[in-house]
Amino acid sequence: MSAATSNGRADGPRTTPLRVDAQRNLEHVLRAAREVFGELGYGAPMEDVARRARVGVGTVYRRFPSKDVLVRRIAEEETSRLTEQARAALGQEDEPWSALSRFLRTSVASGAGRLLPPQVLRVGVAEERGAADHARVPQQRVQPGTGELRLLPDEAVAVAPEDDAGAAELLEVVGRLVERARAAGALRPDVSVSDVLLVIATAAPSLPDAAQQAAASARLLDILLEGLRSRPA
Repeated sequence: MSAATSNGRADGPRTTPLRVDAQRNLEHVLRAAREVFGELGYGAPMEDVARRARVGVGTVYRRFPSKDVLVRRIAEEETSRLTEQARAALGQEDEPWSALSRFLRTSVASGAGRLLPPQVLRVGVAEERGAADHARVPQQRVQPGTGELRLLPDEAVAVAPEDDAGAAELLEVVGRLVERARAAGALRPDVSVSDVLLVIATAAPSLPDAAQQAAASARLLDILLEGLRSRPA
């Protein structure tokens, strides 16, 4: 049969669904990658991912031709999940501090901090950066005489191409949580978006025992939240 349909029009491009076993292997690889990168960081080799997924390393490379492609896929998924968690906190919590703390607790409990893409954790001082090293997170600037890193809400997020679009969206939504809490006087004035994301990364340890990990994360987050809150003069 020719490529033309019965009505004379050519068929458009089609996406061939994965075979059942190929789909299953893909899910195993993605799950293994999340576990391995969460435990060892994005520097972990592809062989570790294949071993955890119980497939050959060739199977991993057939789905992801380079490690960068796999890392981008995992980072994009985690960034999207964090963004949805931040939107849920904004939409379901009227009180600004409750919204911010809910986002932090949900994110830490999910373990997302161990898989945050590196670009959202780049904290820098604008005056010390050259044009060639333009920040890919909301710019931070030291306030004169204070040494405080502050978010500059009037500056656009500079993003590299398409793979940073999700990171920019995450930073924008978390920025709204931060600004609301700061405007309400509940958040220390020197706390930035990057600080909040660093809390998520710091409060998500990887421990061999799941119960210990959950308890350690909850305790550490309680301490970090106290450090974020503003105190009466």
